[in-house]
Amino acid sequence: MPVEFKDYYATLGVTKAASEVQIKTAYRKLARQHHPDLNPGNKAAESRFKDINEANEVLGNAESRRKYDELGTNWRNVDPVGEQHGSPHARRRSRTVTPNEMSDIFGEGVPSSDFFSTFFGGTEAGPRGRRQARPQRGRDIEQLLDLTLEETFGGTSRHLKVERKGQPHTVEVRIPAGVKDGSRVKVRNEGEPGGTELPSGDLHLVVRQLPHATFDRRGQDLHTRLTVPVTTAVLGGDVAVPTLAGSSIKLRVPELTPAGRTFRLRGHGMPDVRDPGTRGDLFVAVDIQIPTTLSPEAKEHYQALEKLADSS
Repeated sequence: MPVEFKDYYATLGVTKAASEVQIKTAYRKLARQHHPDLNPGNKAAESRFKDINEANEVLGNAESRRKYDELGTNWRNVDPVGEQHGSPHARRRSRTVTPNEMSDIFGEGVPSSDFFSTFFGGTEAGPRGRRQARPQRGRDIEQLLDLTLEETFGGTSRHLKVERKGQPHTVEVRIPAGVKDGSRVKVRNEGEPGGTELPSGDLHLVVRQLPHATFDRRGQDLHTRLTVPVTTAVLGGDVAVPTLAGSSIKLRVPELTPAGRTFRLRGHGMPDVRDPGTRGDLFVAVDIQIPTTLSPEAKEHYQALEKLADSS
């Protein structure tokens, strides 16, 4: 019967010209993303995970990759010595992913589920030949953490509820100033408990930046809009610009400032998480405030200005 050809390069999302390092990097990324322990109950992820490992088995080995590239659809049908797989001398080859390889993919938080033990042979022989699961370091936990812009600006401490083995657990976490949306904060040994005398996994917090009513964060820079009276825009003057730190900065608006003009206030943006003393900039865009009511005297002045504009 014809054998279905699988494009292992497409499975790993690489080209045929990919280097060994590129293949390994793609495999590690996809294996972690689709591992069933991280996608409980997701049969599609489990199937995808098996396909990814099959692709890596072939492309990650120089000899099998060469055969695959040369023979295409028929690559499985010929052994290195030229025997057909259907012959009585043909042998089926398979191997188990090693602990070092799994550690390379998952770090210290190597999964320890039944799926892992079955699929990778993550067991070792016990007394009388029985197979026993190896004791494992505790699994890592990943959890979203919503932070306000003020919290990411100045840093904060949080007491978080974390589920460990189905039991609630409170963790105190210090969030450094300057963390960005999507940043990962690792809290060591606050994941799932490990086996006997083995450490717990880690807690990985994924930061989600909440929107702010006044400021828009773009990297380390902040953007805001400031409404100024029409008289200030025309004649110039000083205005107060609020900052995320809670104070205000004096900004000199020059004469004849048009709506939308943007001013840059250096060093008043977000701190750098690696160097809190270094900050981005604050960009202030001007909106012009038109009066909603006019006194008779003010109306006369505007009418006089209109006549001046018409005569110029």
